[in-house]
Amino acid sequence: MITTGLVSITFRALTPEAIIPLVVRAGQQAIEWGGDIHVPHGDIARAQSVGEATRAAGLELAAYGSYYRLGHSEAEGLHFASVCATAQALGCPAIRVWAGKRPLAEVDAVYRQEVTADARRIAGLAADAGLDLVFEFHGRTLTESLTSAQQLLNDVPDDNVYTLWQPRNGIEPEINRNELKELLPRLYYAHVFHWWPTSKERRPLAEGAVAWGPYLDLLRQAPRPMRAMMEYVRDHDPENYLRDAATLEKWVRPPAR
Repeated sequence: MITTGLVSITFRALTPEAIIPLVVRAGQQAIEWGGDIHVPHGDIARAQSVGEATRAAGLELAAYGSYYRLGHSEAEGLHFASVCATAQALGCPAIRVWAGKRPLAEVDAVYRQEVTADARRIAGLAADAGLDLVFEFHGRTLTESLTSAQQLLNDVPDDNVYTLWQPRNGIEPEINRNELKELLPRLYYAHVFHWWPTSKERRPLAEGAVAWGPYLDLLRQAPRPMRAMMEYVRDHDPENYLRDAATLEKWVRPPAR
């Protein structure tokens, strides 16, 4: 069974107090709270408050969507210890991090080693805190391609280290499907949206049925409970979110008998 939820940065202009009832209204089950606006890194009181409000509404905390960049953030003043403490105060099971901030064309062996060493370091810190560590699957990072993402996962084989997945923009669904299948053993959950053919064309999720049907079939085969977390909607409009959420709920629920 697949559970669903919302990545809070979908609505950066809304407060957590507005987002929580919106997710309840949508009939979804969880929220990934973002560390840039809704639950800022290091704001322990805010994290505790948002976590309590989320649980009081009957929702689960999917992860803390931090903006920690492997190989960069410590030197730039964002310390993983602070990120970890915030995630603990929030009460979520995992922290999302970014695998550097260079496109693969600019990655050499030295840079990969620096990013990987930081990943190993913070994986240990997360484990000590009882948290999982998940890599954002995204361009301009070491998870920009399947091969590079797999290398990073192989180089950081800790039991609490996973990756997220989202379809790559402008890539044919068959290629995205094959990448998702390869990542299933280390997949934490998927971010759901329908942008086609580029990130500038944000389409209603219902228009992505041909692609998302097979993606969801694969998610059902994952070796761990799986979530489908909606990220971004057309025009940042809550009504479009509610429509897209209804589409996703229809797709993930088995037909009534």
